Amino acid sequence: MARSTEYRFCVGPWNFSEGRDPYGPETRPAQSFDWKLDALKKLGFEAMMFHDDDAVPDIDTKSAAQVLKEARELRRRLDGEGIAAEMVAPRLWFAPETIDGGFTSNDPKQRRYAIDRSRQCLDIARVLGTDLIVLWLAREGTYLRESKSCGRSTELLVQALDAMLAHDKKARLCIEPKPNEPMDHAYIPTIGHALAIAQLTRDPKRVGALIESAHAILAGLDPSDEIDFAMSFGKLWSLHLNDQNGLKFDQDKPFGSANLRVAFNQVRVLERTGYGRKGEYVCFDVHPFRTTKMEHALKHLENSRKTFLRLVEKARSYPTKAADALIADRNYQDLDQLVIEHLLG
Repeated sequence: MARSTEYRFCVGPWNFSEGRDPYGPETRPAQSFDWKLDALKKLGFEAMMFHDDDAVPDIDTKSAAQVLKEARELRRRLDGEGIAAEMVAPRLWFAPETIDGGFTSNDPKQRRYAIDRSRQCLDIARVLGTDLIVLWLAREGTYLRESKSCGRSTELLVQALDAMLAHDKKARLCIEPKPNEPMDHAYIPTIGHALAIAQLTRDPKRVGALIESAHAILAGLDPSDEIDFAMSFGKLWSLHLNDQNGLKFDQDKPFGSANLRVAFNQVRVLERTGYGRKGEYVCFDVHPFRTTKMEHALKHLENSRKTFLRLVEKARSYPTKAADALIADRNYQDLDQLVIEHLLG
């Protein structure tokens, strides 16, 4: 299972978190963007993910000209450090205008805000040198079924996607599905939903998907199956690896932390399908535990990559012939043990 290319790694500034959760304040001091960029370089990551307001802080208070000026300054900074911008995502879920959703809000003024800000996100991405726009449709759902129509919301989502596709003819829109949180139920909860809605847009070839391990688990699905499915369509354009301890809130645990076998199968699929050969990055969307001391505040990133690379070794040394013989004999009991012993190896 030898590969002609090796993996490249990416992380976002939000992954250097301070430990705040819904029930308590920060447990570590906030760090500057300079500190985060320096840490990313020291860890050997080649790229950084951005929300639009990571690239241009306080984005809604600035003119379009000022936003682009600051984006160009960031591009020069990244080029000087040898760091690529992997993607840019409009952080619509933070804005007061998107309390009832952005693209699917019942208020047409708020829908216009969401589309306008997303167009601006496309402009920022172009300046930063990436064609990848990630859409985590965080508030595109409902708390109350009677407040919205899923059919109408689907139409509104397509309208928003079409507006973005028309704004930049080279951009690729990468939908990151999640079934719930912060909404009770989201309208695009799985990769199947993301790839289906892509077919309704003006340019389906430019609408793909991003898979996050934890989001698949929260949907009651296996992340490796979601990866395999998206790769079957050639539509997996980015990847957020992490872990999740069951159907709880989105935990963003280090990769392999909760279920090593699930992590192993994700890596096996990436190896088998050739993810990364077209330049795609392996991104870790992980956070340090709230109990983590400042001196250990980068370990979640270092350890996630270490686990990933160890599992690459395990995938490449997997006893395929022995496994195939067991499969042919329908001896899944011993196949199960073969996998366990290979991981214990």
